[in-house]
Amino acid sequence: MAKYLFVYHGGSHPETEEEVKQVMDDWGAWFGGMGAAVIDGGNPVGMSTTVHPDGSTTADGGSNPASGYSLIEASDDADAVGKAKGCPILKAGGSVEVAEAHDM
Repeated sequence: MAKYLFVYHGGSHPETEEEVKQVMDDWGAWFGGMGAAVIDGGNPVGMSTTVHPDGSTTADGGSNPASGYSLIEASDDADAVGKAKGCPILKAGGSVEVAEAHDM
């Protein structure tokens, strides 16, 4: 089995306590449905800073800032993408970037 990095982009934020509970329940159900394939459920992330080759920095998050990440085990790219298609962030207008993580 290979490891895949899921990087979450965008998505709306819940506004009420009921919405927060529903979002948390959705994420819990999605992770629970993948079982042991969830290596690291990850976390939301704050705004990023880009360090450029000349040493300068840009603190704008880039053109498509990350909003979180997870590390998931999958049999191949198609399996990883299939798992990503169930991600709750998609219902919130966000996206999931899927990339195989190579061991070094």
